[in-house]
Amino acid sequence: MKTVKVTGHPRLYRRGARYYHRAAIPQDIQASYPKAEETFSLKTSDYQEALRRVRKAAAEVDRKFDHHRRWLAAQAKPLDSLTAEQIEQLAALYHASLLEEDEEIRTEGIFEEEPGEPGTDWERWDFDEYAEELEDSIGHTRHLYARGRVDTFFMDEAEDILSWDGVELALSPDSPSWRPLARALQAAYLRAGKDQQSRNEGEIVPTPTVDSLPSQSAAPASGRQSSDDGQGPLLSAVAKEWIAEKSLSWAPKTTNDHRTTLDNFMIVVGDKPLDAYEKADGRAFKSVLMKLPSNWTKQKPLQGLAIDKAAERAEELGMAPMSGKNVNKLIGYAAAFWNWAAKHYDECPPNPLNGLKVAIKKRAREERDPFTLDELRAIFRAPVFTGCKSLHHWRQPGTLVPRDSGMYWVPLVSLFTGARMGEVLQLYVSDVTRQNDIDFIDINGDGDDKSLKTTSSWRRTPIHPELKRLGFLEHVEKMRQQGSQRLFPDMPMGNDGYYSSVYSKRFRALLDSLKIKHGQNAFHSLRHNFEDACRNSGISKEVMDALQGHSEVGMSGRYGSGYALETLNEAICRLEYRSLDLSHLYQGK
Repeated sequence: MKTVKVTGHPRLYRRGARYYHRAAIPQDIQASYPKAEETFSLKTSDYQEALRRVRKAAAEVDRKFDHHRRWLAAQAKPLDSLTAEQIEQLAALYHASLLEEDEEIRTEGIFEEEPGEPGTDWERWDFDEYAEELEDSIGHTRHLYARGRVDTFFMDEAEDILSWDGVELALSPDSPSWRPLARALQAAYLRAGKDQQSRNEGEIVPTPTVDSLPSQSAAPASGRQSSDDGQGPLLSAVAKEWIAEKSLSWAPKTTNDHRTTLDNFMIVVGDKPLDAYEKADGRAFKSVLMKLPSNWTKQKPLQGLAIDKAAERAEELGMAPMSGKNVNKLIGYAAAFWNWAAKHYDECPPNPLNGLKVAIKKRAREERDPFTLDELRAIFRAPVFTGCKSLHHWRQPGTLVPRDSGMYWVPLVSLFTGARMGEVLQLYVSDVTRQNDIDFIDINGDGDDKSLKTTSSWRRTPIHPELKRLGFLEHVEKMRQQGSQRLFPDMPMGNDGYYSSVYSKRFRALLDSLKIKHGQNAFHSLRHNFEDACRNSGISKEVMDALQGHSEVGMSGRYGSGYALETLNEAICRLEYRSLDLSHLYQGK
């Protein structure tokens, strides 16, 4: 397609109906500049808008040229050393950039749902994981800093920061300033880590403004640039590549959820070249989502309708819209594609969904309530625990106590271990073992059908005396004698690759049958019951976190081997649920 120069600005060109910025590289930097020319789409077909955008783009490109000149000058005359003031300023820039990056992540949204809950097994930023990784990283850096050790990461960071826009310094390879600079960046990293942890507690920590803070306009030359034809690949083509790559590691349901959401995104805003998408497309998609009811594809009045038509129909009928959390989930699915595309395609624009998630004011603690004492009593006096008609009719009273079924054991195991639904369902018989006269459950990800939330989720949890009195070890032995690999073989895996997808529906049906289901309780509530019982039994938070699979704070979590099995067993033996009597479930009664 022919490119035509347009009057009004020396760098304004048109290719087809689209306008472009096009500039030759100045002669004084041509030899070292990483591009042959600075040409990219202005993403508009409107002439007046193109004029406005090309002026801004030209100024940004000129700043790039100036930055490259300063960088060249610095390379020609490297410094023998840095002053203390320069090192201090560089550390301040580094601190600010870390907090800016953290703020961008929070602007995108951090999810706090746990795997195993209905509808929450998607790829996402997870608040616990984010906080735990931060703690690990701070602990590691603090360990090195205290010992005067500088690893290669911070030496590389020192080299990188000297090339930032507004810095443009070169330091002799044998300069004595390299080590003090890297150590100052370590200290800045630790300060930023503390600030991020304060943000994790809900405190307001502004990102500081520092002179010469590097901007996006100074990004490396490998950044976004239009393809030769000015259009770039279609979104649908790039989406297929993304799905093909991610399906290698995603469960089938996760793959399908992301594919469906991106298909719906294209239905709403069209299948266009990658560089043609703008923030308005993100807003349009969000607007449609906010009109749809929960599980809209299963709602009879909307069945068979495309997403945009379903949204219109739902609004006409006055149907209650889905929750903000579900809107954010779907925005997160689509946003994940754009984050991936930005790393793989020069043509990719800024993520059109950034910052569009619905603000949710609830704290994490309010997401799930523990079951009340009366609710726990109701659950463990239900027919599935005291006698039901059959495994098929487990909600109806009868004479069968299904002690061989996961329906009986999974809630009890979770109640006395604090384990997540998926962690319990996927257990192998071999995961229940004994060491130093202590029976324990080895919660691990060793198996093709197993997965754990984080590396800290791998743990050993001693078996509570009450579980033994209830006959749990007898169930384990029976499964072992039958040659079963899984501890609960009657709990099938769903088509989405998760055991929890089938069982979560059964547990929900149990709560519904007892008329105790409400918006704030679910299977995950048992985990909160375990936490409350730990506190009420005088078990420290650190030990409770170890039992539940949360990472330990500080260096001990990274460098130690964790709590001894004897220590964990002592805590488990102290754990009690006051006023909750389960003696009616003991074998022989």
